[in-house]
Amino acid sequence: MTRGQKILAGSVLTLLIALTACTEQTPRPSGRASVPPGQQAEPQATPALELIAGMPPYTSTTNVYAAAGADQFIEAVRGDKPLVYVPNTGSDDVWVIDPETYEVVDKFPGGPEPQHVVPSYDLRTLYVASSQVPSGGLVPIDPRTGTPGKMIDVQDVYNLYFTPDGKQGIVVAEFYQRLDFYDAATWERTSSVTFPECAGINHMDYSVDGRTMLVSCEFDNRMLVVDAVTRTKVRQFDLDVVADGMPQDTRLTPDGRHFLVADMMAAGVYVFDGAATRRTGFIPTGKGAHGIYFSRDGTLAYVTNRDEGTVSLIDLATLTTAGLWRIPDGGSPDMGGLSADGRVLWLSGRYHDEVYAMSTADGRLLARIPVGSGPHGLTIWPQPGRYSLGHTANIR
Repeated sequence: MTRGQKILAGSVLTLLIALTACTEQTPRPSGRASVPPGQQAEPQATPALELIAGMPPYTSTTNVYAAAGADQFIEAVRGDKPLVYVPNTGSDDVWVIDPETYEVVDKFPGGPEPQHVVPSYDLRTLYVASSQVPSGGLVPIDPRTGTPGKMIDVQDVYNLYFTPDGKQGIVVAEFYQRLDFYDAATWERTSSVTFPECAGINHMDYSVDGRTMLVSCEFDNRMLVVDAVTRTKVRQFDLDVVADGMPQDTRLTPDGRHFLVADMMAAGVYVFDGAATRRTGFIPTGKGAHGIYFSRDGTLAYVTNRDEGTVSLIDLATLTTAGLWRIPDGGSPDMGGLSADGRVLWLSGRYHDEVYAMSTADGRLLARIPVGSGPHGLTIWPQPGRYSLGHTANIR
């Protein structure tokens, strides 16, 4: 680590002294984060922050996504074509939307069961993750032109992430209950880790220092904590708000103090401390809680409630619900992301074969656009930020 990195890391550490601060114990129906029965939110010591090898230093001591603020493009993406890419798992294709006109401008094959469109670590390629076993793979897209390339033979790509140094891609092989590590340049597999206790392994995110991964197990109603250096399981959290829970999207909050995990069956968001050492609360949002996205200024989280056609707003300073947007005439908002300026939230309508564009100013529906069958993890491009850790735009 360079002298500059050590100084910056020390500044971030000062901010994170409150990482495991106590959470208020309030009834769950209030919308505030609540401590699980039998558990007490006692303060714990925060270890010294040392970024995992190769991870870029942060540009801010208060927001891990500060470099991905409104319209903060790196030079390499400034010429990329503004487009929305929509993978459709039912029709095995990708539909492309012009974000200015809301019109479909292109369609191309996305491989068998395309699930998500994922920006590469260096933001220079978009990958369509095709998950069907055993015939799936990655379809690369050139973001400069929006044109697809030849599918890369990669097994069971339900989701795709990257190591914090960008050297390896992490294929979330849901069917095989594995994390497969690939050379991100050649797409040759270098190692695999199997987690038999994690049926439905699918979403994850990193702690501030990049050393800890929190991973969701959709069909086992639990979360795994994995050491990103040794790639071994550290602990697990068996979720308990409902017996048949299905944890989904997993995101580190902008201040780095919390992980949020949306749970479809629990109809809300679990809260963990930023080091993934303990669960600290639960925030009710709505039926089918699924995707989590952050406002460009880092003050709000948008949570899609797929089974009731709504989007919940969470105030990240207080971890309380701050509003509810309802899609007129119903819908099934799933996965997506924010426009570069943060003014429009783009979401797939999983069960309605459509895409929604919603104003972040007031939740107004700007457009609903018919697409293929079973739209899932759409990505709007270009995006601000320096590097991608995966999924539909987890960019820092």
